[in-house]
Amino acid sequence: MVREEVKSGKVLLAEPFMLDPNFKRSAVLLCEHSREGSIGFIMNKPLQMRIDELIEDFPEFNSEVFFGGPVQTDTVHFIHNIGDLLDDSVPISSGVYWGGDFEKLKFLISSDMISERNIRFFVGYSGWSEGQLADEMTYGSWIMANMDSNYLFKLQPKELWKKVMYDKGNAYTVISQIPELLSWN
Repeated sequence: MVREEVKSGKVLLAEPFMLDPNFKRSAVLLCEHSREGSIGFIMNKPLQMRIDELIEDFPEFNSEVFFGGPVQTDTVHFIHNIGDLLDDSVPISSGVYWGGDFEKLKFLISSDMISERNIRFFVGYSGWSEGQLADEMTYGSWIMANMDSNYLFKLQPKELWKKVMYDKGNAYTVISQIPELLSWN
């Protein structure tokens, strides 16, 4: 079996029976991966909070905030599809960018040049130290998938894990159908 290379721009899907409440049925966009470690953001864990409620001097903006992961939950990050408008954006995959000039972001939002459909905000991030993600991949904790910008900007978060798993095809289509709560009836 050929093992796919772990790299930025991939999606990490929690194996279906993962019990860790931070990552249960999560779809993590891997934004940085090197020998020193990895950084990603859980794309499907909304916090029922708006960004303009979280950051005091932020323009009025009806954009939901997501739980990016358990590391540094006192930080805010953003992923967007407007890299051509936002200076210092880091390309992650086709049509997907990470970060950028925060003051310019606020200006673009105030000027109605960015809508909620263009951006996702995250509190905290998911992080792995050197070798940790490779170990977790070996143990089968994660299933790697290709990223599609529609996953982040067009799908409902509650459908994301299932859809990405389904899109992998073959046995993963069956795995995507496993209910989250199994009963022993």
